[in-house]
Amino acid sequence: MSSLHEIALTFIPGVGVVTAKVLLDYLGDARSIFDASRKDLISVPGIGPKTAEAILSQSFMQRAEEELKFLERYKIKPLFISSHDYPWRLRNCYDAPVMLYYKGNAELNADKIVSIVGTRNATEYGRDLTQQLVEGLKAQNVLVVSGLAYGIDVAAHKACLKSGVPTVGVVGHGLDRIYPAQHRAVAESMLSTGGLLTEFASQTKPDKENFPKRNRIVAGLADATIVVEAGLKGGALITAELANSYDRDVMAFPGRVNDTYSAGCNFLIKSNRAHLVTGVKDVEYLMDWIPSQNPKQADPQLSLPLNLYGEEKTIAECLHEYGSLSFDQLQAAVEIPQTKLTMVLLNMEMQDLVIALPGKRYRLR
Repeated sequence: MSSLHEIALTFIPGVGVVTAKVLLDYLGDARSIFDASRKDLISVPGIGPKTAEAILSQSFMQRAEEELKFLERYKIKPLFISSHDYPWRLRNCYDAPVMLYYKGNAELNADKIVSIVGTRNATEYGRDLTQQLVEGLKAQNVLVVSGLAYGIDVAAHKACLKSGVPTVGVVGHGLDRIYPAQHRAVAESMLSTGGLLTEFASQTKPDKENFPKRNRIVAGLADATIVVEAGLKGGALITAELANSYDRDVMAFPGRVNDTYSAGCNFLIKSNRAHLVTGVKDVEYLMDWIPSQNPKQADPQLSLPLNLYGEEKTIAECLHEYGSLSFDQLQAAVEIPQTKLTMVLLNMEMQDLVIALPGKRYRLR
């Protein structure tokens, strides 16, 4: 029954991601929200009488039951924000969806995840770069995320299928349809080793306003967002900006100064919003994905400083065990709030206890 209440939470009129998270913070879990009294609901910040009455009426429960049946029939997995298999990279984002719907077999918490995005009007240059990038990333055992849109997105998915790289498409509609319809065959081929992901329930049409929301998932799922080819306007630059706001790495391939569909990439590089990359070796360097290094094997000769206490000791022990970790991986492991962890790491850097590596990774000195 917990899945039913979690799904129902997303159908409450007037309750979006922010309000839903506030309700969860104050009342504990989805079921407790629906068991709460009017008085308890109104005591939650931001919940007025109108919203409280909407929750108490539970008029949306039938729609939630229909959705649960749909998910069971088509073997679609609901991923609630508190579940262990919800993507932890995305959970760390301030605007993460409360509920995701997932069909596929790829591990959404894979060790290495990159998003590949770009213009819908891909040129041969962009498609070739995409194929070369994916082929090069195969040795790193990455999961590739994109948006199943025309252009670079679908080129990335097709390159993954060709190279045997798992890939997940994030869509701006329910999983009872595929948009654009021309990509149905690609989408179906992705399910065996990759998957399809959305925050939208069935019967949700691919309306224009859904795609910026989709883009934040594309950015939030990944360690890095790579813009292959993009104009000055469009979803790729929005995704890059979102990735920057999540403190994730952004990379872009440069193009000729007069190429319309490289203008966005050149702008990102010129304005220091993206690292310039020319191939997979640059990506490996920036992410500290050097093949000869194994992040899960720490140097056996490395010893911990003796004068560490509290959060510093917890962080040092974690880095000693794993060798090097990204900021998000470290936060998930030590469970220290993001702002506090940033300050503690900065203090440890100043004491020469840790070193910051490319790709926003950290290791002990």
